[in-house]
Amino acid sequence: MSRLLGEHLAGRGWWMRAFRFTVRSVVRGNVANSDDKLERAKRALLAELRALGIRDERVLSAMERVPRHLFVPPELVPYAYEDRPLPIGAGQTISQPYIVALSTQALELSPQDRVLEIGTGSGYQAAVLAELAGEVYTVERLPELSQAARERLERLGYRNLHFRVGDGTKGWPEEAPFDAILVTAAAPRVPQSLIEQLAEGGRLVIPIGGRESQTLWRMEKRAGRLKKAYLCPCTFVPLIGEEGWR
Repeated sequence: MSRLLGEHLAGRGWWMRAFRFTVRSVVRGNVANSDDKLERAKRALLAELRALGIRDERVLSAMERVPRHLFVPPELVPYAYEDRPLPIGAGQTISQPYIVALSTQALELSPQDRVLEIGTGSGYQAAVLAELAGEVYTVERLPELSQAARERLERLGYRNLHFRVGDGTKGWPEEAPFDAILVTAAAPRVPQSLIEQLAEGGRLVIPIGGRESQTLWRMEKRAGRLKKAYLCPCTFVPLIGEEGWR
């Protein structure tokens, strides 16, 4: 090889190394900028939730720790910390953050509580519950959603979550009673199975109404009966099952 050609190739090698370094730097910079945007959006969302009346700092801290952007499709990541529901496939949605915060706050969870969630969906609400309760049992009708949520939550390190595929209106009788039950789909009435599986003094949050619009209720079991408290108007996907919508 001539000296001139050797110098030319050496110079080209230097240029290629510089080019690769520049590309890596740009990619890292874009990722960092994206992470910064998501973090700012999360802080803005938490401030908005406080302004809307969410006062339980444990709930707000849990929502700060759970990365909502990992529970939505990639194309919707830029909208993950907006206060609105987002589609997750199979005709289902991830709930509006305010509804997640309000529902979780209404459950008044303690670290030793055992919680039943009806409607796993993306797994986001289950993660928030798992941050606050001792054990969370979550039931999903659609196998593909349950499996995806399980894999996602295991990657995130959650070990106090238990998954079942089946009719959520029937609950999880083998693990009853539960200190709290959260239903993330709309029912025409409270399923009797869930009432029976709620412990005395337990709290139940559920949307009740028609297929298009509902009311979110907090209920507490006292002497075998449910004491109801209004939370807000809402719109959920229907709860499909033997004791729900057919």
